[in-house]
Amino acid sequence: MTFIMSSIIAGGAAIILIIMWAWRLVNWVWVRPKRLERLLRDQGLNGNPYRLLFGDTKELRSMVQQAYSTPISLSDHHPRRVLPFYHHIITKYGKNSFTWVGPIPRVNIMDPELIKYILVKNEIFKKPQPNPLAKLLVTGIASYEDEKWAKHRKIITPAFHLEKLKNMFPAMYLSCMEMISKWEMLLSNKSSCELDVQPYLEDLTSNVISRTAFGSSYEDGRKIFQLQKEQADLTRHVLQSVYLPGWRFVPTRLNKRMKEVNDELLAIMRGIIKKREIAIRVGEAGDDDLLNLLLKSNMKEIQEHGNNKDVGMTLEEVIEDCKVFYFAGQESTSNLLLWTMVLLSIHPKWQVSAREEVQRVFKNNEPDFNGINHLKIVTMILYEVMRLYPPSVVMTRIIYKETKVGEMTFPAGVQFLLPILLVHNDEEIWGEDAKEFKPERFSEGLTKATNNGLSFFPFSWGPRICIGMNFAMIEVKMALSMILHRFSFELSPSYTHAPTYIATLRAQHGAHITLRGI
Repeated sequence: MTFIMSSIIAGGAAIILIIMWAWRLVNWVWVRPKRLERLLRDQGLNGNPYRLLFGDTKELRSMVQQAYSTPISLSDHHPRRVLPFYHHIITKYGKNSFTWVGPIPRVNIMDPELIKYILVKNEIFKKPQPNPLAKLLVTGIASYEDEKWAKHRKIITPAFHLEKLKNMFPAMYLSCMEMISKWEMLLSNKSSCELDVQPYLEDLTSNVISRTAFGSSYEDGRKIFQLQKEQADLTRHVLQSVYLPGWRFVPTRLNKRMKEVNDELLAIMRGIIKKREIAIRVGEAGDDDLLNLLLKSNMKEIQEHGNNKDVGMTLEEVIEDCKVFYFAGQESTSNLLLWTMVLLSIHPKWQVSAREEVQRVFKNNEPDFNGINHLKIVTMILYEVMRLYPPSVVMTRIIYKETKVGEMTFPAGVQFLLPILLVHNDEEIWGEDAKEFKPERFSEGLTKATNNGLSFFPFSWGPRICIGMNFAMIEVKMALSMILHRFSFELSPSYTHAPTYIATLRAQHGAHITLRGI
């Protein structure tokens, strides 16, 4: 009798658990999304009706594949190619619209004041937790929140002070000279040559971040770059589908390769960091690269506040932050240089103006750290390039409690899309010439160009503004100055215009340039 009763109770408990699990599943894939959809429509927002589990992801993937299958002309509006789905949704439903990332609604935010509010209030608007597979590419300080983010920001910040960046200038210069020498060799005994500048610029920025981040471990840094480049492409495939809980454990070919790449990356970086920690302890490490500065700052924090789990950074956390430095420092900078060369090829008058300024500031000398700050025309050009071709084209945020944004109130769980590229190209904000390359719009500074609103944010904004912004701008200004001083360039007849978004805004088919010596 006791056995029968126990069996009945166990069976009843199992049935209750199954019912609870089934309800949670139904609520996740249908009940909750439909409730959120009604709430969003009541706020005056429009978007596609929710579709079971997948939401808009199938349509998004299809539109991206179609857009990326064909290049565009230089006169075409490139945001339509780079963000085809979001461009389509905003064109169809207006700026007050939403999309579906699986069962999660994502509201488009294009009002500069609302963008500023969201980016400043980082204690309310969090970064969504990334897909567990996508986390293999970049986590670290880029994904941390609250106290953990503040701790890492405090430890990392000293490594990016201007006086520290000044010490890294020679390493940047050396890397630039290596690329310049290769181009000069290609031009030897020739009046011109055609080359795809993309791999050269990627090597340049990879070399810069390898030298400035890892110093003597420069060759290991090159291997890291190659692995992260593959990781970025694998991540793009992951993000174009709905992630099901536990899917990362399924041994698909994609999952296995992502794990293999990540394991190799971690092994290389763990070896570099452990060697460097030993060098610091025996007094054999200098202050000439980011890794030394980061590790010393971390050790100082631990010594000053006690060695417990809440103080300082673990080895794994140091590795993740280094991955952020490396990926962001290499990928975004090389693409900024690439699009700058493309646009200066299309607009030779601005190329001439920039070259004349470089020659005026540096005479016949090589660029120096102090002179970089006096390049007004070059700065205007770079701002305009980042307006049209920002390194990152979207940002997302999520709320975990009911929150008012402007005149609208949103329930917990809603995401927000800040479409950087679309805001930067918005005619209502920038005028009828928004699609044109006009660096003069920045002649009186950022505040004047943006009417004191947040309509230009290539490095994000607020407390979480990119910590490496100054590093990137110094590197790009120096590299561009050295290129302009020695070469003139124009688009090759074989150039194919195909901007594409894979973690950053890249040139899908490279950038074929005709180079001439000066």
